[in-house]
Amino acid sequence: MKAFERLLKYVTFDTRSDDSTGTTPSTEKQLLLAKELAKELTEVGCQNVFEDEKCYVYAVIPATIGCEAEPSIGFIAHMDTSPDFNGNGVAPKITENYDGEELKLGDSGRVLSPVVFPHLKTLKGRTLITTSGNSLLGADDKAGIAEIMTMAERLIKSNIPHGKICIAFTPDEEIGEGADHFDIERFGADFAYTVDGGREGAYEYENFNAAAADFEINGFNVHPGAAKNVMINASLVAMEINSSLPQNELPSKTEGYEGFYHLTDMHGNVEKATLSYIIRDHSAQAFDKRLDTLKSISNMINKKYGNGTVTLRIKEQYRNMAEIIESKRFIIERAEKAIKKCGIEPLVEPIRGGTDGARLSYMGLPCPNLGTGGYAFHGPFEHITAEGMDISTDILIEIARAEI
Repeated sequence: MKAFERLLKYVTFDTRSDDSTGTTPSTEKQLLLAKELAKELTEVGCQNVFEDEKCYVYAVIPATIGCEAEPSIGFIAHMDTSPDFNGNGVAPKITENYDGEELKLGDSGRVLSPVVFPHLKTLKGRTLITTSGNSLLGADDKAGIAEIMTMAERLIKSNIPHGKICIAFTPDEEIGEGADHFDIERFGADFAYTVDGGREGAYEYENFNAAAADFEINGFNVHPGAAKNVMINASLVAMEINSSLPQNELPSKTEGYEGFYHLTDMHGNVEKATLSYIIRDHSAQAFDKRLDTLKSISNMINKKYGNGTVTLRIKEQYRNMAEIIESKRFIIERAEKAIKKCGIEPLVEPIRGGTDGARLSYMGLPCPNLGTGGYAFHGPFEHITAEGMDISTDILIEIARAEI
């Protein structure tokens, strides 16, 4: 079975995660896909297939004869899709021999355009898989799952020499909890790759340092006719906090290695208000300075309006895995070599986000990220090509191939 055919099956499962539940998995529906994947891993011939109560699925392909001394290599992908956009009722649209031009996404009124996505011109002639415009596609990261599953099937059926191959599919990556209950000992790999990136042939080992920050603002509400020197409007204080941040350091105004403050949610009235941010920066020093900026703003507001007006809570989420991977360059060199064998020029990119691999690297499992062939994740313009998935699968096989 082709990788894209598996993707079309997996996207029928609604697996959106939800950071408000406090459970693992965060949504019960992720367990339905986990059971299907465990079943399929067994059917293609993997061994030691195990699905735990937390929705983690593990499997092993034993080393071929004579390759037992080769390193154990892991491949990881996540089952959940972003909670930021509808993941229910996914109806993929397949366009064969795509012409590289504008493409209407079903009857949604949305159009996939090369003006917005210039790379579409490079996909001309391929089999393009898009959404119907009313949901995300789920290629992030069901494409990674499909490619790993296809790699497993091909390795088991072929005579390709390889060491021990370790496979894991995880829940809740999209809400930053995918590594929370990952069992590295059960997984059994010396190093691994998350298959959770973009363009085929791309690899990533530099990600943002990341934190979430919440401001809780307490106002003082009295009748507006008697408010002079008494009222503290929590919503206006929230606006003051946001205006105190650097206005050019937003996601919409940064790229590459540039960090940002991103307001993700706000609620408020006169008495109470909340602001929620995510903070990102590749530089550890600049990241720490950003957190200090938030603390300074909180202190300034409390000094101005009185102690207890603002409570700031910061939760660090993950760190830049480059600090780990740089000392183990053989892992990315192996990926580079595999990509070149597949006729692709490797593209190393900084991740303007994070993956499970970042946290796993700090847990003792070095884990850079590989491309899946997908684009425009987390929304209705998400798309991928069958050919890109085939190439990505070939790259995984070349990484797995024993160097003998």
